[in-house]
Amino acid sequence: MPRSAAYSTATVIFALMASTACVSAKSLDGVTLTVASMNDGFSKVLTELAPAFKAETGADLKVEIMDYGTLLTKTTADFIGDTKGYDLVTMDIVWAGAYAENKYSVDLTDWVKRDAAELDLDDIYPVVRKSLGEYNGHYVAYPFAAYANVLAYRKDVLDAAGLKVPTTMEELVADAKKLNDPAKKLYGFVANGQKGPAVAQDWMQYNNQLGGSIVDKDGKPVLNSAANIKSLAVYKELFTEAAPPGAIEYDWGGREESFRQGMAVFMQTWSVGAPVYSDPKVSNIVGKVGIAVAPVAKGMSPQYGVGGWGLAINADIDKPKQEAAWTFIKWVTSKKIHKEFNMMGAGGFMRKSQMTDPDLLAKYDFLPVIAETYEHGNGEFRPRIPEYPEIQDLLGTAVNSVLAGAATPEEALGKAQDAAKKLF
Repeated sequence: MPRSAAYSTATVIFALMASTACVSAKSLDGVTLTVASMNDGFSKVLTELAPAFKAETGADLKVEIMDYGTLLTKTTADFIGDTKGYDLVTMDIVWAGAYAENKYSVDLTDWVKRDAAELDLDDIYPVVRKSLGEYNGHYVAYPFAAYANVLAYRKDVLDAAGLKVPTTMEELVADAKKLNDPAKKLYGFVANGQKGPAVAQDWMQYNNQLGGSIVDKDGKPVLNSAANIKSLAVYKELFTEAAPPGAIEYDWGGREESFRQGMAVFMQTWSVGAPVYSDPKVSNIVGKVGIAVAPVAKGMSPQYGVGGWGLAINADIDKPKQEAAWTFIKWVTSKKIHKEFNMMGAGGFMRKSQMTDPDLLAKYDFLPVIAETYEHGNGEFRPRIPEYPEIQDLLGTAVNSVLAGAATPEEALGKAQDAAKKLF
C-alpha cells in the first residue's frame, strides 16, 4: 500500500509525537499560546497538531476558530483594546497594510533574517513570501497557508460537448453560455454574488484576469477605469446568462456547495477547496472534476491570483510570549511539519518541495497547477493597502448592485470611486 493511502490523522500525530519523545528539556513548559484562526481548511488541522507541538516544546496550543467577519472584528478589537486575548492571528493577506500602519503585529523582519537558514526561505515561492507576510519590505506576518486561484471544471460535461478546457477568458465566457442548460439544472458558471466581501473578492479575481486593476501604479484608487467597467459588464453577463438562480446571494460556501452538487460547469475558486470534490460524503461529482490554471484575457501575460493566510504575532503581548509564538510559527511552517499539515487536509501548499513530494502528489494530483500559478502569481490584485477594507466594502456594494440590476457598471463604479478618493 502506498504510504499516502495509509495516512490518517492519528497516524500523523503519533509519528510526530514519537519523533519528539526523546526531548527531555521542554523550553516552553507552562506556556499557553492562543491562536485566533479563520474557519478554513487549516483550522481543524491546527487543533489536531497541538499535541505534537506540546510534546516537542511543552507549550499548550489553544485554537479559537471563527468565521471571516468575526475573526476580523474580534482580533481588531483585541489589538485596539490591548486586551491580549490572542497571541497569534491568522491574517488574510489583504489585511497586511492595516496591520503595518496600525502596528497590530510584531515586525518579524529581524527574526526572519536571524533564522533564515532554519526557515529555508528559498523553498517558499517568492510570491507567497511577499504576499502572505511582507508589506513595504517588512514582515507583518509569516507565510502560513497559501492558495492558488484556479479553474475547477466538469470534465464529463466538456467531454460530452467536445470542448477543451478554456485557456482564455473569452473562451470561458463563451463556453459557460454554451453549456448553460437550465432545463437540466446545469449552469455554465457560478461565482459569489453576495453583497460585501464575497462578491467584491470574486469580482476582483475576474477583473485581474481581464486586465483590470483597482489601483494605479501610485497606489491610488481607479475603481471606475475603462478596464474595470468592462470586466464588471462581463461578470454581470455571466450572472445573467449562465449562473444558477439565487447565485446573487452566494458567498464562498454557497458557491462551493452548488459546484459540489453538480449545478455548475465552471467555477473559479481557491485551491484549498479542491480536495473535497473527490469526497463522496459531500460531493456528487467525484471523478468528474478537473483543475486548471485560471484563464486570462486573450493576449495577456499570465498573472494568476494568489491568496491565503499568514500567521501574525500580537504586538501587545510580552517579549517572552512573542518568542514562544515565533517558535510555533517556525515549527508549523517547517518542511517536515508543513508537509504533514497538508497531508492532514489543510490545503495550504506554499513550499516548492511540496509540489514534487510523492506522498502529497499521490493525494493531490493538482499540485502542478498550483505550482504554475505561483510561478506566475499575482498577490496584489486585491491591493494590500491600509485602505483595502473600506475599498472592499465599496466594491461589495457596487458589484452586487450591478448584478441586481440596480445600477450600470459605470454608475456603480463611479459612485464607488468618488467615495474611495476620500479615503486617500
